[in-house]
Amino acid sequence: MPVERTFVMIKPDGVKRGLVGEIIARFERKGLKIKALKMKWLTREEAEKLYEVHRGKPFFEDLVNFVTSGPVVAMILEGDSAIEVVRLMIGPTDGRKAPPGTIRGDYALDIGANVIHASDSKESYEREYKVFFSDDEIVGDY
Repeated sequence: MPVERTFVMIKPDGVKRGLVGEIIARFERKGLKIKALKMKWLTREEAEKLYEVHRGKPFFEDLVNFVTSGPVVAMILEGDSAIEVVRLMIGPTDGRKAPPGTIRGDYALDIGANVIHASDSKESYEREYKVFFSDDEIVGDY
């Protein structure tokens, strides 16, 4: 399996509900390594850049408003097939349909307050992590 990196962001609802430690622990227990980690309050411009693929969709404004409503925790994770592994761990976007045992299945309140965002492809990762991190903020092997 290829070692790859993925971008993950715990959304304001997850931060406000005190889920950051539990979510990070799940990733670490799965064998994923944290390569970068940061807490910040997104600006509107950063949120629009992060979700630019959704610009023009009916939910775009609500999404941008939601992710700028409180602090987020962003991270880069590394591991075997990290993108696929993380996507399976977080579950479907609509937390009401996410199975128990997934992060969204256990913690999401609805499709909007769904706790977490993660890259869905290598291309998404390359675009998304740059909203939060410069290359010199990513830790090498340890």
